[in-house]
Amino acid sequence: MSTKTVGIVGARGYTGAELIRLIDRHPSLELSFVSSRELDGKPVREQIEGFSGGLRYENLSHDQVAGKGADAVVLALPNGKAGELVAAIDAQAPSAVVVDLSADYRFDAGWYYGLPELTRGRYAGQRRISNPGCYATAMQLAIAPLLGQLAGPPQCFGVSGYSGAGTTPSDKNNVELLRDNLMPYALVDHVHEREVGRQLGVPVEFMPHVAPHFRGITMTVNLWLQQPATVEHVRAVYRDRYAGESLVRVIDDTPWVSRIAGRHDVEIGGFTVAPGGKRVVVVATLDNLLKGAATQAMQNLNLAFGFDELESIPF
Repeated sequence: MSTKTVGIVGARGYTGAELIRLIDRHPSLELSFVSSRELDGKPVREQIEGFSGGLRYENLSHDQVAGKGADAVVLALPNGKAGELVAAIDAQAPSAVVVDLSADYRFDAGWYYGLPELTRGRYAGQRRISNPGCYATAMQLAIAPLLGQLAGPPQCFGVSGYSGAGTTPSDKNNVELLRDNLMPYALVDHVHEREVGRQLGVPVEFMPHVAPHFRGITMTVNLWLQQPATVEHVRAVYRDRYAGESLVRVIDDTPWVSRIAGRHDVEIGGFTVAPGGKRVVVVATLDNLLKGAATQAMQNLNLAFGFDELESIPF
């Protein structure tokens, strides 16, 4: 199978770095350019440990990105920054695959929403792919197996490491402010709350927090069911739903965020049923930079090019 070329825009961030590593180890993908205003001219290997190529970062305009002729372009930009770049690619390179890691196209019906474990059946060759949010990935995977049995909105208590706030300085990635602290924010109408509600077709209630650890998400989800269930039944539903999924591990114990850091899979466990059997609590953990972003982007690139979905992803 012929080699495909991939360019990354916004490669300075944590997710861009993880994606560079995944592309570098892929036998059928070649990194053709990495665009970063702040790192312009610097060798990629100076920033990315283990990178084998001689590529340098470039500060590229929208038209220059579109004119590079890459088979795929991954956009690792802050929310609200993708539109003009996508327009340039649409005009100059409409057949290129675009994977957008921001929230800009997650509500656009013209884009494929790429959470493969739940949506790969909807993929029909679309060249525009919206990568799900990290919190949203954890919520959807934790809720989906019981979706048809819900009696009300799931309540989702999420805690992320501060890498989820990106590299631009803010209170949410200020190590001193986070020390011995848990920082709640955007407690209603968070973009991931709306994203999950749109994808699952049910309202969700999401309360995000930032913690002092660097990477990894813990998502504790409270689910009310229409009919009583036992722990054994609930666990069996999840094991059956994810039986064929290499990147979803259903475990008996409650997953720990410290054990998911640096890993490409999701752990779901801690199944607990309240007296009466209608209230279930489920815990999911994932690495926000990997399965919550870069790993999922790699799954989507593989899907778009017809490669094995897990190619280059260690699991």
